[in-house]
Amino acid sequence: MTRKAKGKTTQLEIVKVASEFFFEKGFSHTSARAICDAMNISTGNLTFYFPTKDHILAVLVDELFHFQNLMMEQAAEEGKSSLLAYCLELTAMASACEESEIARDFYAASYTSPMTLRLVRANDTEKTKAVFRQFRPDWTDEQWAATENIVSGIEYATIVTKEKDTPLEVQIERTLSAILLLYGVPDKTRQMKIDKVLAMDYRGLGRGILQAFREYIEKVNEDNLRSTKQLNNKA
Repeated sequence: MTRKAKGKTTQLEIVKVASEFFFEKGFSHTSARAICDAMNISTGNLTFYFPTKDHILAVLVDELFHFQNLMMEQAAEEGKSSLLAYCLELTAMASACEESEIARDFYAASYTSPMTLRLVRANDTEKTKAVFRQFRPDWTDEQWAATENIVSGIEYATIVTKEKDTPLEVQIERTLSAILLLYGVPDKTRQMKIDKVLAMDYRGLGRGILQAFREYIEKVNEDNLRSTKQLNNKA
């Protein structure tokens, strides 16, 4: 195996092991030392591939975007509008954070790390353009980006708010109402989508999405490692 091939394999193995720790213990409670000990590598070897934990988190956040796109596509196949699918995505995030401290920790880290927050804002700006262009046809790229900066702040506030402070149903209603208002969704349409979401089992949605994302990451990690090893064997 060439040095380059071995390096790629090690990089993928680090992501796999770190992912398992993040889902079991939480991002904040996972140390670089724990990852190194589990892989029997030095901290210098780890930081060669990923200078900080945030660099590993960025890999997972990027996969989260792919996962969310798949969920949007599935919603479209089920006959849901892109606007309703967007509302359900936000609802699932809020519900998952209420149901699981692991999920809350993951999302909170994604929105507080400058590196991953940039990724979130860039990805979500493109998503909101597709969903809300019909309501804001004359907006410039600068206006979309500026609005996403505000929306990401609203989303972060939702992530860190716990039900003991504000009931989950109220969190969801206020979050969706504020964001849809920013994007110019008419009052009647806005209320209709919110009512539809709140009529669903949104707690079950949160639990289901969290489990589905975990399974998705496990499969992606296994597939990436398998493909890399097969290529290395052929080389």
